[in-house]
Amino acid sequence: MIAGSTGANMPTEKNYLRRRLQMVDEQLMARGINDRRVLDVMRYLPRHEFVGEEYKPYAYDDTPLPTQEGQTISQPYMVAFMSERLRLKPDHKVLEIGTGSGYQTAILCELTNYVYSVERYSRLADAAGERLSQLEYDNVDIHVGDGSQGLPDMALYDRIMVTAAVPKIPGVLCSQLRVIGGRMILPVGDHEQQELKLITRRGDRFSSRTLLKVRFVPMIGRYGFETGTGDDPLVF
Repeated sequence: MIAGSTGANMPTEKNYLRRRLQMVDEQLMARGINDRRVLDVMRYLPRHEFVGEEYKPYAYDDTPLPTQEGQTISQPYMVAFMSERLRLKPDHKVLEIGTGSGYQTAILCELTNYVYSVERYSRLADAAGERLSQLEYDNVDIHVGDGSQGLPDMALYDRIMVTAAVPKIPGVLCSQLRVIGGRMILPVGDHEQQELKLITRRGDRFSSRTLLKVRFVPMIGRYGFETGTGDDPLVF
């Protein structure tokens, strides 16, 4: 477990900026991330504002960090990779499943027109909403609920990003994608073996591509783990 730091050795804002630029150069660009908009946002956005005080000194390390409710904030590379592979455009409407700390949400807000985000834990949703409001993001709507069912009332979405692992690709989420060219990225698998998959929709046809081996926290919900799986209205 990462040890906490005292106020005496907390980094300054200047040091945070230096480390953020170093993060982009050494963790993202050096590993193949080349989307200029994604890189610019991650140079700008203060990741240390999205973690607890004891983890701020480690905010720009190449690692996920703990948050409340047993959740995590993903490592910077994974955030950049998923954002890049969605091919986000400024006019897109995006659904994010798993608000968490709000860091990925903020990046989506910077890159797209409007973000709907669903978080299972109200404490996380409230904290993320307050944080995003303080950073003056007004193009986001956070909902508390079962993310495995998506947010059908606001569908269809140009892009969907899922930040918790599901046992299989939920058809109910596929059905909420824009009919032509909708894209979804999500981790699929059990607690031990997971693959990051990219789903693309063309009418009633869906294609799936495996991108990486990954490790995410499990999604809890009707089409997730632990609470049982419901009858998925669209079999993928």
